[in-house]
Amino acid sequence: MKRETLFLKVVIFLMVIPVLAVCIFVLPELSSFVAEIMPKFAYLQYPFLIAMFATAVTYIVALYQALRLLNYIDKNIAFSELSVKALKNIKYCGITISSLYLVCMPILFYMAEVDDAPGLAGIGLVIMFGSIVIAVFAAVLQKLLKNAIDIKTENDLTV
Repeated sequence: MKRETLFLKVVIFLMVIPVLAVCIFVLPELSSFVAEIMPKFAYLQYPFLIAMFATAVTYIVALYQALRLLNYIDKNIAFSELSVKALKNIKYCGITISSLYLVCMPILFYMAEVDDAPGLAGIGLVIMFGSIVIAVFAAVLQKLLKNAIDIKTENDLTV
């Protein structure tokens, strides 16, 4: 394992730990809170919980793809179709997280209104827009990497 990517790999592992903690300790409580504040819509408790768990799984998949990308860099195969595929998967994960939060935003807005916590809705918006930014950035990197691979292939064929 190279020193250049070791720090980034450790950071990726450290990014997974809080998400797992939130999934284990916070989400079940938050889901029951949804049922408490909206008794008429208590059935939304489980779709909300499923959407939040799906968001966490998608986030972990994106981090795994970033870890794979770092492994490709370690193996000196960063300019390969495998890297393009990893970036494409990260892009799709960002889009999926944004979509899931977009679906859950009405519940989050209502929870923020009932609990008088405007930050809750703001956090949802920040996560949604942050994942859109990551998806756009991954798409740009994917396009640049694809162009670099095409140029490299063309130069290899020329020589």
